[in-house]
Amino acid sequence: MSDFIPPAKPIIGDDEREAVDRVLRSGMVAQGPEVAAFEAEFSAHFVQGRPAVAVNSGTAGLHLGLLAAGVGPGDEVIVPSFTFAATGNSVALTGATPVFVDIEPDTFTLDPDAVAAAVTSKTRGVLPVHLYGHPARMRELEALAAEKGIALYEDAAQAHGAALDGRPVGTFGEFAMFSLYPTKNMTSGEGGMVSTATAEIARMVKLLRNQGMERQYENEVIGFNARMTDIHAAIGRVQLTKVDAWTRTRQDNAAFLDANLRGVVVPPVADGAMHVYHQYTVRVPEDRDGFVKALKEEHNVGAGVYYPIPNHRLPSLAHFAPGVELPETERAAREVVSLPVHPSLSQNDLERIVAAVNAVTGAGS
Repeated sequence: MSDFIPPAKPIIGDDEREAVDRVLRSGMVAQGPEVAAFEAEFSAHFVQGRPAVAVNSGTAGLHLGLLAAGVGPGDEVIVPSFTFAATGNSVALTGATPVFVDIEPDTFTLDPDAVAAAVTSKTRGVLPVHLYGHPARMRELEALAAEKGIALYEDAAQAHGAALDGRPVGTFGEFAMFSLYPTKNMTSGEGGMVSTATAEIARMVKLLRNQGMERQYENEVIGFNARMTDIHAAIGRVQLTKVDAWTRTRQDNAAFLDANLRGVVVPPVADGAMHVYHQYTVRVPEDRDGFVKALKEEHNVGAGVYYPIPNHRLPSLAHFAPGVELPETERAAREVVSLPVHPSLSQNDLERIVAAVNAVTGAGS
């Protein structure tokens, strides 16, 4: 049988290794000049010069961003249930209440009508997720936030370089978080980046990541240790020089699958949206789990299910959502499968993926 095709694969090369060696030789391995340079370069590259603050994980970025934006006990933040648990967890960690609402079926992102229906006097803000690399319905959500007098935040963990009407994700909300986990479209090994609408929020994130200090031993607020190391920042700086080419490859790979897959529902792209395909997610309406099993066992092709259990049904978060029914979320959790489109794929790999999918669905005969 041919070699296994993994659903995702980090790309680390000699340039990244040399950057790490340079930092190790310098003797400055904690948060230092590499982090500052990475923040400036990330800001210019992705968020039109907005302030950007590096932290040690995407989850830390969400948590500290919410705290810096003033979210706390007694507040509600509207979030999707169809996402990784870090979104709801980060709201809960501030002492606020995550309010789970449904998604729209095409983009798997927050349904603005569902958001509008969930706003109460306690609503502090709404936190859409640009899931799989497709931007959320930010035109409608931005207008809704202004109308209701609530804040808009962004979980851009999977959406480096995504845009809507030419406007990059990460430039809509009071803050936005980008994850730098190994399997994201670019990585720092581990880490996160918080872009902010104001210098004040950026300064508060910097305080919170560093035990509440801007100057050593002058602790201004209760803080955390959420610093990024110079080692991780050096990796991230190298990856910034490569991510645009990788994104184009992801888009080309996705276009090939769009044109050739049969028997599954390929992911649509909304008008004006730039999809960066962190995941290429199809729907398999019947026996999704059997489909995934057959791809691996019969064709050695990996696929991921992101996410099989909605947040509002997780043991850790279900108590925030008693009696909540989210039909599109539940349907997506039953049907979604993410197929490989990562830049490591060869043309032969892509053809194998197509042949495997079409064979399993019966569309290749």
